[in-house]
Amino acid sequence: MKRLLLIATAVASSFSAYSQSLDYNDLGLIFSRDDNFGTARYEAMSGAFGALGGDISAFSINPAGSAVAKISSVGATLGNRNLSYQSNFYGNAATAENDYFNLNQAGATLTFDNTGSSEWNRFALTVNYKIKSDYDSFYLTNGKSGFLKFTEHFNDTRSPKIQFDRSLDQSYSVQQRGQLSVFNIGISAVHQNKLYLGASVNFHDLSFNRVALLKETNDDVNGNVLNASNIVDSYIQGNGLSFTIGFIYKPQKFIRLGLAYETPTWYEEITEDYRNDLSLSSVSALNINGGIDRIRNGFAYRFKTHSRVTASGALVFGKHGLLSVDYTYKDFRNIKFRENDTNFIEANQNFTTQFRGSHALSVGTEWRMDRMSIRGGYHYEKNPNLNVALGGNDNKDNIRGFSAGVGYNFGNMKIDLSYRKYENQEYQTLYNLGDINLNNTTSRITGTVTINL
Repeated sequence: MKRLLLIATAVASSFSAYSQSLDYNDLGLIFSRDDNFGTARYEAMSGAFGALGGDISAFSINPAGSAVAKISSVGATLGNRNLSYQSNFYGNAATAENDYFNLNQAGATLTFDNTGSSEWNRFALTVNYKIKSDYDSFYLTNGKSGFLKFTEHFNDTRSPKIQFDRSLDQSYSVQQRGQLSVFNIGISAVHQNKLYLGASVNFHDLSFNRVALLKETNDDVNGNVLNASNIVDSYIQGNGLSFTIGFIYKPQKFIRLGLAYETPTWYEEITEDYRNDLSLSSVSALNINGGIDRIRNGFAYRFKTHSRVTASGALVFGKHGLLSVDYTYKDFRNIKFRENDTNFIEANQNFTTQFRGSHALSVGTEWRMDRMSIRGGYHYEKNPNLNVALGGNDNKDNIRGFSAGVGYNFGNMKIDLSYRKYENQEYQTLYNLGDINLNNTTSRITGTVTINL
């Protein structure tokens, strides 16, 4: 593997790197994120499809579910995501709200009935693209924290340098763009109309850009003002591979039990382009010229996410309705950077000691009235972080949300709509650990068109 450079903090500069940049534990969580995107039917039931199958998106949880479908179909999903951040920065409040539109999912399932004497009744081949995580977001903070980053001018030739150690104003914003998407290919089969087995190979595509801008206005004891503007820009991309196996079993006609396992995702090379620009204004009264100090770096490293286990159960009341439950376990202590550099070793140790296994519960229901279906769901996910300063163990950073939706079956075509809303708190670091508190409210509206083949 080509090694470009290692760590930005190892590069000499007239100003030090600081927590405005994401550390490797932050990046590890970003690479492992799953926002549970899918078809509108899937989202309306909060993704509780591990024991149900029959939906293209259910294939991403448990590939055995494809063989539940008796008719081949193709479908696509468009979605709108509204993201609202309310930030609290040392008592200073700010709000940012944005809307994002995406093709959330597109895929097809081809089913083949076995007309021979075999006890394997049906086979299915599924291909599906979906967004796993949408990184697009923006938040801002402003005010005065009582802490400073830029108290000296790098063009000041005095010894000691003039201290601009009184804060007049501060602002900080973060713009993120990109996606983690996955393309699944898999097969499944049903044995004696009771046991469904499936397996898939999953190709992950990572693209992540983060631009953080910090502005400080400081002065010295004589009122001479220094304006500082620092931009940290990182662009990260990579491709990963994982595998999923699973089964669904029907001990009774109305009972379904499911179990699925997804391996870790292995990224053989993640590349990162890093830019850090510090611009300091001139201070004419002190004969100090303005200037820009720049860092340009590139990194490459290997990475492995955690695995995922999903246990599911469902009650199916004929053609009238159903109730489904999924439990998912992901152990974030198993996230690893596959490098021997001390910075990566430290990040791996932090995953072992500062993170934990995460539990998620999804509950969904659907009730049919002739050609119309009404759906609802609930989702809860435990945050893996143990650091109290970053919200660990206070339950405020856990994700909680509900969903609802409707669908109409026209015969050879189905149209589904869903609404999903969830909330949690996030903690970001600028001057001190966890000093930016973000109340995150996300709502998603999705629409899916499915055509039977």
